[in-house]
Amino acid sequence: MNMEYWEEINGKLKPWIDDNHNTTVVDLFAGCGGLSLGFEANGFKTIGYEMDGAACATYNRNLLGECIQTTLSPESTYPKAEVLIGGPPCQPFSVGGKQLGLKDSRDGFPIFLSAVEQLKPEVLLFENVRGMLYKNKWYLKEVIEALEGLGYYIQYSLLNAVNYEVPQNRERVIVIGSKSKIHLPPKVSRKISAGQALGQMAFQVAENSKFLTASMDRYVANYEKASKCINPRDLYLDRPARTLTCRNLAGSTGDMHRIRLSDGRRRRITVREAARLQSFPDWFEFEGTETQQYNQIGNAVAPHFAYHLARTVKNHLIGKESGNPYPVNENEQLVLFENEAIYHAG
Repeated sequence: MNMEYWEEINGKLKPWIDDNHNTTVVDLFAGCGGLSLGFEANGFKTIGYEMDGAACATYNRNLLGECIQTTLSPESTYPKAEVLIGGPPCQPFSVGGKQLGLKDSRDGFPIFLSAVEQLKPEVLLFENVRGMLYKNKWYLKEVIEALEGLGYYIQYSLLNAVNYEVPQNRERVIVIGSKSKIHLPPKVSRKISAGQALGQMAFQVAENSKFLTASMDRYVANYEKASKCINPRDLYLDRPARTLTCRNLAGSTGDMHRIRLSDGRRRRITVREAARLQSFPDWFEFEGTETQQYNQIGNAVAPHFAYHLARTVKNHLIGKESGNPYPVNENEQLVLFENEAIYHAG
């Protein structure tokens, strides 16, 4: 009997410590811990740094590692770690018409680069929005050149979480680096639909469900007409969801993620449904107000995507220890995933 998707991730994405490979990961701008969860589900020990109190509380409630609530700066110091990960905020780079790049104090990359210089990690990895590969590609180039100058071999690409068993189209720039050659994870052919992720939850009406009113429906119709939207932006259960963001979860009626029920009513997706579409396990509980919880989900790295990224890092480190060439072949990698899912579910 096959497990349902949510049953699978409830067991697969479970934190544990691999005593055979005692590796510490520092996670900068950690949010609620989506990226760290993927690493903890591979046996890494994590230490997170996050300024938002509710997100930090969520991390500490669910993960084995500790999240320290703090505002980071290039002068921040960290405990020894072999792996450095994070999602540095990428602010507008224009001040008085001048692109300041790495000299812009509002940006998170000087902090990340300072941490690389301090920790000299075996592996580094960060994620960012797709715009960094287009509108701000000059800045990405500047960051990569700085990392290469510190002796790292860098690979980067625009990856879609839908290709890594996440029931959502979610494109992110992923940059990975090591002192030796390293690769990004291979795509997984299996695709997960929104319906597979939500199951019967999609057809249920919770007590606190929020329905679109008649005026909201009119607003949505006008919004879709003005934006030349061919298909209504409702959630389609036979395909992966569109990208979840803070804006279309916690607000923005026109673009809001909503489910159309059989009686024609449309309701906003719940926090738990949003979490499933982001591949968070059902046991993962969010702290803060409803809006804060939606924002944590919208900002997070999808944990199942993070799991594949972390597996790549682990394979690289194990290969480095054993002297075997990296990567393991894709079939072997999928067997490792499958075996770990069974092991941790048990």
